[in-house]
Amino acid sequence: MTIKVLQLICPSGYYGAERWVNALLSVQPSSDVEQHLAITDEPGACDDVLLRSGLPTARQHRIPMASKFDLRVVKRLVDLIRQQGIHIIHTHGYKSDILGVLAAKWAGIASVCTPHGFENSTDKRLRAYIWLGGKAFHGFDWVCPLSPDIQKTVLEQYRVNPKRVRLITNGVDLAEVEAALAEAQPETTDEFRIGYIGQLISRKNLTATLQAFAALLASQPHCRLVLIGDGDERALLQQLAQQLAIADKVDFMGFRDDRLALLPTFDCFVLTSSLEGIPRCLMEAMAAKVCVTAFNIPGVDRLIEHNNTGLLADYGDTEALTALWQRLIDNPEQKQQLAEAGCAHVYQNFSAQAMELAYSQLYHELIAAKAGRSAQSA
Repeated sequence: MTIKVLQLICPSGYYGAERWVNALLSVQPSSDVEQHLAITDEPGACDDVLLRSGLPTARQHRIPMASKFDLRVVKRLVDLIRQQGIHIIHTHGYKSDILGVLAAKWAGIASVCTPHGFENSTDKRLRAYIWLGGKAFHGFDWVCPLSPDIQKTVLEQYRVNPKRVRLITNGVDLAEVEAALAEAQPETTDEFRIGYIGQLISRKNLTATLQAFAALLASQPHCRLVLIGDGDERALLQQLAQQLAIADKVDFMGFRDDRLALLPTFDCFVLTSSLEGIPRCLMEAMAAKVCVTAFNIPGVDRLIEHNNTGLLADYGDTEALTALWQRLIDNPEQKQQLAEAGCAHVYQNFSAQAMELAYSQLYHELIAAKAGRSAQSA
């Protein structure tokens, strides 16, 4: 029997969750697992996750969605599930969790969701999605958080039955990183370049990055901060750079298809987030042998062991972060040692291959359990 799995996501860009889906799909699945991918085709949606999936066109699906939240999508999902003979729906994100679990119940198929993290946004609409998404967890056969901290939130805050929660650790597509690095053209410059790749949103706490960088420039004028990505805080961050008198030393590069190829141009990577799962951007930087620096928060600490696989500062301590960058400038040998150790850590513990094997096992368990229930009721 071939197990048909439908991955469902409501993409707003091509960031962590979208790249996670494509990392999973990048790995050759078990011979009896057939992956499909569906996105909601809604106003403002980004279809990069579909176009980059590598799946045959027949297994790429767009679900028309007239507004930001259109419950008619549930019926369209059910129709797709029946047309394609889907056995399991696997969802990613608040909206897809809500829509997917309703479709799974209606169609009578198994369901899995992967929480990728939780926002601390004050936006009322987003908070409503988060609340409803948390309620939806209780309807899934399995909830599979990708980090211990997310698992703790699922169990303690959303009170999901522990018997239906399984930690499957985040993984990165190492082949994608390797291919990008093979084509990279590192820049020759005397500047010490600090890089960031990700969304420009509140929980990424990039104001702290700018403040720490401004302090570094006071004593080290030959430095540059490169921010790759976009988001609703971009204008505010650009304004802050002007206020700090560092605008000429900060590059806001927007979303870049060649983000991985730009990693070798960084002397170090920075992440000052307030909330993360196991951040993919850090894994990619480490896999590319870029030394990583970050605030010490849950999820980040799964990747960075201070003074071993990277450097950590206490959350919010911009002075300590500045000092870490100064240390790397003064000790290029240590920077290289940390980069090498970080790369080895990711390759040993966070591959997409290991993640795919864990999910394939889960899919088989779900189908076996359903067959057992059918046999008992016969």
